[in-house]
Amino acid sequence: MACKRSAVRSRLPPPRTWSRSSRGLGHHPFTVSTGVRIPYGTPNTTMSSPNDPPPIDSGWRSARLRFRRTSRRLRRLDPTVRGMIWTALAGFIFSLLNATMRWLALELHPFQAQFLRYLFGALVMFPLILRTGFVAYRPNHWLGQIWRGALHTLGLSLWFLALPRISLADMTAIGFTGPIFIMIGAIWFLKEQARWDRWLAALLGLTGVMVVVGPQLSGAGGLYHLLMLASSPVFAASFLLTKLLTRYDRPEVIVVWQSITVTLFSLPMALFVWKDLSLWQWFWFLVCGALGSAGHYCLTRSFGVSDISSTQSVKFLDLVWASLLGWLIFSDVPASATLLGALVILGSTIWLARRELRRSSQA
Repeated sequence: MACKRSAVRSRLPPPRTWSRSSRGLGHHPFTVSTGVRIPYGTPNTTMSSPNDPPPIDSGWRSARLRFRRTSRRLRRLDPTVRGMIWTALAGFIFSLLNATMRWLALELHPFQAQFLRYLFGALVMFPLILRTGFVAYRPNHWLGQIWRGALHTLGLSLWFLALPRISLADMTAIGFTGPIFIMIGAIWFLKEQARWDRWLAALLGLTGVMVVVGPQLSGAGGLYHLLMLASSPVFAASFLLTKLLTRYDRPEVIVVWQSITVTLFSLPMALFVWKDLSLWQWFWFLVCGALGSAGHYCLTRSFGVSDISSTQSVKFLDLVWASLLGWLIFSDVPASATLLGALVILGSTIWLARRELRRSSQA
């Protein structure tokens, strides 16, 4: 009998071997239920069929893995390149936010829209605060956070009053003057060196502003263009203060406290003009809160990794997004004076940014 059994075994095919790279390897589910250890390399019979669905959390894990790999690649880039990427991403997010807020401001009072936009911005970030604890978001420079909130509220009040009355392209073209006012403020308040090329860039930028605003001054919308222009130096002061606050606090802390302080400063103005909202309006304000917090986070990250002047060359994309969204949503066609003035403003900004970058590389 022994000879017959050995003869039968010799005719059987060899047992299948499993490698570590085969599909379905891992610990057998039987190990969990019985405590019996199965050797590594045993095929997992529960995943052997190609029709079986993947694990529930496989998509989430792969997304987290791709995000970590992208973050590592971004950290290897030059700080100026990283700053430009953060600035471009912030510009796209803010363009979506401006288009949505203009639509909401056409139906509500601008002060109520301003309050709800920053209220939902704070509520969107509240789960992050609960996750890490309130202590992690305690600012090191309390006075600076309050002053920045007050300045930003003033600029937003002017900006929201003009928002429903002018086109997105005009608003973006006037917003290009921000770097010019930032440069002037850095010379006056931060005592940076006043060079001839900076003053020339400021003069060219103001010329571009007159090209954009000049044709509108004779019409009914001239006042709102001036209000939008008046908000630019106020926002410039807020951004300069943000640049200083990055020395003391993390970007997340600055964004959270901006939402909190602007919400508190805007509440009294909103109460006087309050109007009941529909369910869809509440939903879109929630979207605006998420977009605003994400945009300010990207902008603060840009300020933290590179100089402001070195990232202004990508601001031209803001006019592209604004013109496209204005045409798709509001049927606004940018005027030739708007495009020409935007090119003059942006050209002076890019010229100054390149000179500053060349000067810093030679130093």
